[in-house]
Amino acid sequence: MQETAVPSAPPTPPVSLAALLSRDDLGLRQITGPPAGEVTIHGAHTSEMSDPYPYLLGGELLLTAGVHIPEAAGRPGSFDFDGYVARIVAAGGAALGFGVAPVHDTVPAGLVAACEEHGLPLVEVPPRTTFSGVARAVWQLMARARLSELRRITQAQQGLAAAASRPDPVPSVLRRLAGRLEGRAVLYGPEGAEIAAAGREPGDEVRRALAELARFVTGHPSSTATDTVAGTRLAAYALGPGRGFVLGVAAPHRESGDHTIASVAAVLLSLLTGEHQSGTGAARSSALVRLLLGARREEVAPLLGGGEGDGAVTRWYVVHARPDTGAPDAVSASALGAALGSPLVDAADDVVRVLVPAPPRAEDGGGVRPERDGGVRPERDGGVRPEGDGGVRPEAGAAAPRKPPAGSGPAGSGPAGSGPAAQPGWTLGVSAPVAPAEWPAADAQAARALARARATRSALVRHAERPGFADLVPPGEAEAHARALLAPIGGVPALAETLRAWLSLHGSWDRTAVALSVHRNTVRQRIARCAALLGADLDDPDVRMELWFALRHLRG
Repeated sequence: MQETAVPSAPPTPPVSLAALLSRDDLGLRQITGPPAGEVTIHGAHTSEMSDPYPYLLGGELLLTAGVHIPEAAGRPGSFDFDGYVARIVAAGGAALGFGVAPVHDTVPAGLVAACEEHGLPLVEVPPRTTFSGVARAVWQLMARARLSELRRITQAQQGLAAAASRPDPVPSVLRRLAGRLEGRAVLYGPEGAEIAAAGREPGDEVRRALAELARFVTGHPSSTATDTVAGTRLAAYALGPGRGFVLGVAAPHRESGDHTIASVAAVLLSLLTGEHQSGTGAARSSALVRLLLGARREEVAPLLGGGEGDGAVTRWYVVHARPDTGAPDAVSASALGAALGSPLVDAADDVVRVLVPAPPRAEDGGGVRPERDGGVRPERDGGVRPEGDGGVRPEAGAAAPRKPPAGSGPAGSGPAGSGPAAQPGWTLGVSAPVAPAEWPAADAQAARALARARATRSALVRHAERPGFADLVPPGEAEAHARALLAPIGGVPALAETLRAWLSLHGSWDRTAVALSVHRNTVRQRIARCAALLGADLDDPDVRMELWFALRHLRG
């Protein structure tokens, strides 16, 4: 399995290089590169490797004392500074910090020239400043930025909730949102007309573009779209599937947390405008009562809505999601559901589950026939698409931000027919589209996909089934064989769970530990225990294949 060339930057708010240089206790000095105020840092990493590319996630301040650079590097051709800096830039490194002691008394001139050529900020670290001190300062600044962002979001949530309780809730929410974003907030009706608006009036070009963006989300299965016009950031949020109401936002700049604040406002406005809709809520209540009284899932599914007409939805996705930071709450879970285009949200423990209607298949008269090949690989927008080798194959371009680039179109769904797309600030696992009778199986698929997404640091992983040799064996016989083969570890669920995760991640100790939230040594001990109880050589690919076959067919 190939490794991700440049994984996405961590979700923690970045800090400005200028803020780091302003620390008098560090004594850092920028030698070359873009202005420090234009450079953002997502972390600090120390490496003395001549090629640090494989060890960078993107956005780091790379610290080195030049141990890998010969003392005679001043002579032409003695060291490839250009190649070294080019690899850092290709890996997404934000800046390079060079310690002038104890190996080198000064920063090599060749390194300065290479950094200037590639536009990489170069910072001199004085002898008295340790690399651990620089790293600690970076994390302190990031912690302060994160705390500031959380405070801003919390204050905005409280303000928006208070506005929603006023006698004129819709105008009050719009005024509070426009004030928070220092821009314009507009509520569009089902016919595309402005129902209410607040904030500074934009120019004609921006006003027309925002209205067009609102019409876009009402005519597509996605619920969110973004664009940039005349230097103004635009965003449109559909207020519930099929209702026709849209929240439009225009802001001159975008700060960390703006998307979350706008999503909270969209949820509140969705609830407020939902009071004017027909019996959708009553139909969902009726579906719940029928389920409690013993009705089958396929009988009540048409009452859940989400299609282009009553009963139009025949297949559904189950989505498991975890926030990149903190634990989910009711507001953030509802905002995620709104972004995915579904009000059917369950926030329990650390995982949010969403039931999302799938578009009609080609044979049903619409949409795109889903791919039949299995596996997944991250796409350039942070999502995934089916891949025939059944594994996770990150692409070289997977370093793009998790959110779609401005102006790229909808953010609520992936490529046509592929289902829900990645959402900023969340890690998602998506099941295959299934009929209501198969919802429990889809729930398990989504859980496994989420575990794989967290282990591989992907924004989204999809489960996709395909015909294979395993389908040639009758299910009953396959299950009987699986139970017999795995009987030695059947009494210890943790062993079977660990073996399944370890095999699915191609024997990676670290990624299995992340997926199961345990220490890597615990994974090693459990796998060794499995090998001993099963009397099997887990380094043998044939043994792994047979065990994977058995684990796939073992139920309960």
